[in-house]
Amino acid sequence: MRSVILSVTAVVLALLIGAGILALSGASPVAAYTALAQGAFGDAQAWQRTLEKATPLVFSGLAVAFAFKAGLFNIGAQGQLLLGAITAAAVGFGVEGLPAFIHAPLALLAGAAAGAAFAAIAGALKVYTGAHEVITTIMLNYIAINLTDYLADGPWKDTSPGNIVARTPRILDTAMLPTWGPIPSGFVLSVLLAGVIYWLLWKTTFGFEIRTVGQNRHAARYAGMRVARTVILTMLISGLFAGLGGAVETQGVVGRYQPGFNVGLGFEGITIALLAKTHPFGVIPAALLVGAMKAGSSQMQFVADVPKEIIDVIQALILFFIAAEFLLRRLLHLQPEAGEEQLVLSTGWGSGE
Repeated sequence: MRSVILSVTAVVLALLIGAGILALSGASPVAAYTALAQGAFGDAQAWQRTLEKATPLVFSGLAVAFAFKAGLFNIGAQGQLLLGAITAAAVGFGVEGLPAFIHAPLALLAGAAAGAAFAAIAGALKVYTGAHEVITTIMLNYIAINLTDYLADGPWKDTSPGNIVARTPRILDTAMLPTWGPIPSGFVLSVLLAGVIYWLLWKTTFGFEIRTVGQNRHAARYAGMRVARTVILTMLISGLFAGLGGAVETQGVVGRYQPGFNVGLGFEGITIALLAKTHPFGVIPAALLVGAMKAGSSQMQFVADVPKEIIDVIQALILFFIAAEFLLRRLLHLQPEAGEEQLVLSTGWGSGE
């Protein structure tokens, strides 16, 4: 409950400061936020748009949160998501003759595998060379961005008449993910995955090892746990979640891979994970909040005549207040309780240390 209070306070403060910025710019904060809410939740179509925006954010938030549990800061969710998105697209348009119940899951698995393999590189570098995962995942992001740009404008480019932009061909209908009313099936999958992660982290021996390594690697090694294996597997599973998010975006929303359509989804997973206090079930409402702001920003811009970039400002303020948790604790007169889990945004440089 204390973590929930801190997260809600961060959101409220960000919205209040955003309202002040709107007022200073001559716009009505009430009109702007009302239009934002209507654009995100006003009707079934708005709900579907919000859920579509939130779905990849749930996956990227789970990826970052899962890595945090082992004391790892996965900045590479963006690159892992991009590789998952383009790999799912390749399977979606390149594999023909399969029924939908095989083709769609196959594309999802291919995207997840691509993200997992890419993240495992950073885990292996950390274990065997001592390279910090923040540095390696940032560099791997650039590799993923340039690789996917090359593939979308090179061997996997859409060669249909009239196309001049870098993008893959549209995936086959058998690879598309269905939507049940206003609810995308990808969102349902993300919620189920959050439950699986909760079970894995708190109900299994492997999850206990992950959390122990995150708390104290020296103690974990002294207890006989295989720290190197845990680090690599944690990064691999984290990348799997991010790659799966990219695959769901390709198969459930865009219908192909096109550079620019997935920008920032992986990086926003950091905001989601921090707002959720790295709890799998907390990721879902955090992603819904950010997804709603994205879905309603156009309506806010049109009705209240304010730039939709104000949403980016609010997100940045939320991240600021979450990162500066001690400010919120002083404001609310809260002191950390014994045994209360604290977020650590940096890890050691040593190999497995």
